[in-house]
Amino acid sequence: MAAPLVLLNNGLKCPQLGLGTWLSAPGEVKEAVKRAISVGYRHIDCAWLYGNEKEIGEGIREKLEDNSVKREDLFIVTKLWNTFHEIENVVPACKESLKNFGLSYVDLYLMHWPVAQKNTKEFNINLPFHNAVNIDYDFVETWKGMEECLKLGLTKNIGVSNFNSKQLQRLLDGAKIKPVMNQIEVNPNLNQKKLIKFCRDRGVMITAYSPFGSPTRPWAKPGDPVLSLKDERLVVLRYLIQIGTIPIPKSSNKDRIKQNIEVFDFELSPEDMEVVDSFNCNGRAVHAEELMGSSEYPFKDVEY
Repeated sequence: MAAPLVLLNNGLKCPQLGLGTWLSAPGEVKEAVKRAISVGYRHIDCAWLYGNEKEIGEGIREKLEDNSVKREDLFIVTKLWNTFHEIENVVPACKESLKNFGLSYVDLYLMHWPVAQKNTKEFNINLPFHNAVNIDYDFVETWKGMEECLKLGLTKNIGVSNFNSKQLQRLLDGAKIKPVMNQIEVNPNLNQKKLIKFCRDRGVMITAYSPFGSPTRPWAKPGDPVLSLKDERLVVLRYLIQIGTIPIPKSSNKDRIKQNIEVFDFELSPEDMEVVDSFNCNGRAVHAEELMGSSEYPFKDVEY
């Protein structure tokens, strides 16, 4: 069973459930992608920073080559990292991701964060901001490079990630081409209903990362908020769909991958929704504390 499609503001469509790949272990993510495609997933979420575009691309290409799926039926997402925000670096960064995938285009290219950082290749995938230096560079200028990626046919859609309401409005005011998506953390501990409404009122769809609160995040401490409904993953995913988002749960487990796509077989009642609403405590899992020194840090001095 394939996920239903959601209409984007440019008339194109995106599957309403995706496979997340952040922190997927090397040697596992390729098989996870292949399993996901086999059971009906068509939306695969990636990022340059995750360091696994090549392996993900291998999995995608193998499923294309055995005729399991057509390229036009897939929705492949990747992201521009903070160190490539300067306008002259955006198109080359997108082309590097395409080379990693072994694909001629992606379906959605996102600006990973509104914060720009000094260009360096010294990254640690578990400490993505380690030794990074924030720099002042307007993301509205970066967006011009994103628009160029679209014009060149490197991507079918462009969008952003981790933008708050003020940042998104400023981008909308300066953009020639409107973003189709804002990928943000959404889970029952952080349901983001105000930001979801703000985005959707402006024609921008929401992808929900860390739908279960990212319990495997490397910086998690004992006592950090994690939804207690451990065995109710489908309830969480269904909740996220019903509040208007596109969840991207990460899994390498064959049974879990298959189970997650069964989220379209049922609906939650208003009473069930109220129960899950009650978990909301502004319990953010991904703080990106290393970006706090930037004027564009998205999680301060703003309600949503």
